Amino acid sequence: MRVAVVGAGPAGIYASDILSRTLPGTAIDLFDRLPAPYGLVRYGVAPDHPRIKAIVNALDKILGRGDIRLIGNVNLGVDITLAELAEHYDAVIVATGAIRDAALDIPGIDLPGSYGAADFVSWFDGHPDVPRTWPLEAREIAVLGAGNVALDVARMLAKHPADLGPTEIPANVAEGLAASPVTDVHVFARRGPAQAKFSPLELRELGHVPDVDVIVYPEDFAFDEGSEAAMAKSNQTRQVVATLTDWALNDPEDSTASRRIHLHFLHQPVEVVGEVGPDGARRVAALRTERTELVGDGTSRGTGVVVDTPVQAVYRAVGYFGSPVPDVPFDAVRGVIPNEGGRVVDADGAQIPGLYATGWIKRGPVGLIGHTKSDAQETIRHLAEDVEAGLGLRPRVADGAEEVDVLALLEDRGVPVTTWEGWEALSSHERSLGEAGGRERVKVVPREEMTSLSRASRDSLVR
Repeated sequence: MRVAVVGAGPAGIYASDILSRTLPGTAIDLFDRLPAPYGLVRYGVAPDHPRIKAIVNALDKILGRGDIRLIGNVNLGVDITLAELAEHYDAVIVATGAIRDAALDIPGIDLPGSYGAADFVSWFDGHPDVPRTWPLEAREIAVLGAGNVALDVARMLAKHPADLGPTEIPANVAEGLAASPVTDVHVFARRGPAQAKFSPLELRELGHVPDVDVIVYPEDFAFDEGSEAAMAKSNQTRQVVATLTDWALNDPEDSTASRRIHLHFLHQPVEVVGEVGPDGARRVAALRTERTELVGDGTSRGTGVVVDTPVQAVYRAVGYFGSPVPDVPFDAVRGVIPNEGGRVVDADGAQIPGLYATGWIKRGPVGLIGHTKSDAQETIRHLAEDVEAGLGLRPRVADGAEEVDVLALLEDRGVPVTTWEGWEALSSHERSLGEAGGRERVKVVPREEMTSLSRASRDSLVR
């Protein structure tokens, strides 16, 4: 049996690993549109989080075994179609994740100076498909959101580039951040401290950034019955509230750092206010928020009190959103592939034979990287049940037909595919670049350079 997995991030790799152990002997091809694997681990985690990025070591071990074939730099729907994959594989598992910013429908959100957090994260992580420069011209910045991505964005905006030196941050990113005039980053959450989705570790790390003070305002603290219940139920919530409470005891007037991160609770964004600058263009000038109050169950409502905070840039970190996959059903409201336990279904709810989904494109962008393991287990369990029942699998080839390897097909089309051996070559090159500066690696950014380095020493491509 042959199975194609589309998406070489943690979700796709975990699914491939579980499949290889559940149905031994299955030939698994792991596709990705980028020349390098690991998805959001490589391009969605801030470079100053080495503990989180250490998961690459575990993923390396899985792909390094040799029983899962990596096929990178292949764009589904452009280089090969889903129908063509169906001709070569018994099943296709889609694990493309969610890389777009969720929308925030408030006036002024599209003004120049208003950005999506996902785009900014892609820039500072050296994603090959985003511009090499980023407009860092604001002294005061607003970040909208109460999750770890909001903390990452705020920290990266406020942190001095010299303190990012040991990381794998690309040179162009370090240069851009070094020129930033930022002094104050304001993070806005519409509910209270007990409803924040920060992880305790991420939040505590914010307080250890050199020459950056964290400011929390006592008037933003409110707890209702829902808050008390959340703290009683979750040790993580109690830790988050305790950390925020400690910071709230500090007097903002005592701040001596050159940069500050302000955490505002009970503020609901209602408008990005613009003004016309000297060049005649209208740009971000302030964020308008409405003060909210908790109503007893942990939810909030507006109070009618409006506050304007002067800022010159706004970053929305209100969640990620999935993108359609060519020829695969898509729920445009939820941003996921419609499915039942990983079995993809059509508009009528009927299972589509041989097509499965896992990860964020299956369940939405919730949970941490580790949660994708249990998610993949469910999908692979259902795939294995279908195999056992003889249901839902497309025939690989017609009787008597000659089977053509997909890699040979792609090479014949001139697609510059990359492989596991190519990733090892690229990774080795990045590590050698980092050695001179005492860093683990320096990430190569341009797609063409990544592809060239990956293919220069590749082994035979066709199995």
